[in-house]
Amino acid sequence: MRQMERSNAPGLAYAVVDGAESRAEGAGMTRSGGETPVTAQTLFRIGSVSKSFTALAIVQLGERGALDLDDPVSVHLSAFEGQAPISLRQLLSHTSGYSTVQGNSAAHGLTLAQRAARLAADGPAQTPGSGWAYSNANYQILGAVIEAVSGEAYADYVTTSILSPLGMTSTRVQTDAPVEGLATGHQPFFFGRRAVQTSGGEAASAPSGGVISSAGDMALYLSMMLNGQDDVISAAAKADMLRPASDASPYYGLGWALDLEGGYALHTGLTPGFEAIAVLEPAQQRGVVVLVNASGGMGFSEVYPLLYGVTNLALGEPYEGAGADWGAKSLYLLFLLMPAAYLAASIGAFVQRDGLRAKSGLFGQISLWLPLAMSGVLALVLLWVVPGLFGTTLGGLALYQPDLVILLYASVITSAIWALLRLLIAHTGPRL
Repeated sequence: MRQMERSNAPGLAYAVVDGAESRAEGAGMTRSGGETPVTAQTLFRIGSVSKSFTALAIVQLGERGALDLDDPVSVHLSAFEGQAPISLRQLLSHTSGYSTVQGNSAAHGLTLAQRAARLAADGPAQTPGSGWAYSNANYQILGAVIEAVSGEAYADYVTTSILSPLGMTSTRVQTDAPVEGLATGHQPFFFGRRAVQTSGGEAASAPSGGVISSAGDMALYLSMMLNGQDDVISAAAKADMLRPASDASPYYGLGWALDLEGGYALHTGLTPGFEAIAVLEPAQQRGVVVLVNASGGMGFSEVYPLLYGVTNLALGEPYEGAGADWGAKSLYLLFLLMPAAYLAASIGAFVQRDGLRAKSGLFGQISLWLPLAMSGVLALVLLWVVPGLFGTTLGGLALYQPDLVILLYASVITSAIWALLRLLIAHTGPRL
């Protein structure tokens, strides 16, 4: 595939569902330079496509009478008592008020109950129900609700109540144990890719992005969502999941994003080294899932043209490509050149040391000290503002694009070296 070559992705698997028929295939390798081919049974991390499984579990518990979608979360989790009411439906539809950054904050070593308690203590960034903001926090809280209501661990409930009834025998929910048969993920590293050393995963992030599946198993999952039958949930509940959840969430249902004009429900997924997309076309009973063992970066080695190219091809629709994203490419090149520019400026400061030593008076001192202040501002922008633009922290950004974080640190360090070197030169050596 031409798009696969352009994306530099080692391998992919896809499945197509058309009514009662389905097929699943693989292409490429499970690891760059490896000899094991990707098949329909190869396991991939599906990232945020996992949210649809969590939503399905909540809807299922609702149909079993264990909860109501309009229940305040405090009914099921005592940590939310005394807080502004947030309903389960608001969590499902990303209208709870929790922000993207809150959802991407560190949850290392926490259980789902502990993660939910911490989010309850922090409180939502906005008034619940006032608007839409995509946040992993919503689904992490829902995972804790599933555990509290069912009395089972999240992974156990999803396995026994969803995966097993559907025959998804290869699919599992991440734990801290290594996963046998999992393709090796690859992430961008400067102008190439490098393998991601993944083993298990954080329990607290499982409901928002921790399902591991194959194209073959995902075909069973999409078939269930499209078959119009009562099975793990009722046909009516499936239809409800694929409708706007509320006025505040016109383009998101329950665990699925909505393309109302095109008649599609879809969800993408991104984890370090993996990307995925699942698409449903309910009116035609068609569905597609594409799983790739590579994740994209800032304009180079992007994966989304591959995801959407294969998806559109499977749906019989044209795909003209996303074009060259020179905005992102240019920004990446700027970050790449910035450390070199500061090093060159440092050399220039040494060469022009007599001029620096000749500076005197108020304006001379300002010209010497201002670069140091500018270096501090640059550090704030690069290490705090830039990660925030990605909806995460610097540590979170390092998980997805470590090369960019290296460049950000290099820019901060070299700018400080330049500013301090100017001061050192100006205040040492012979004065002119």
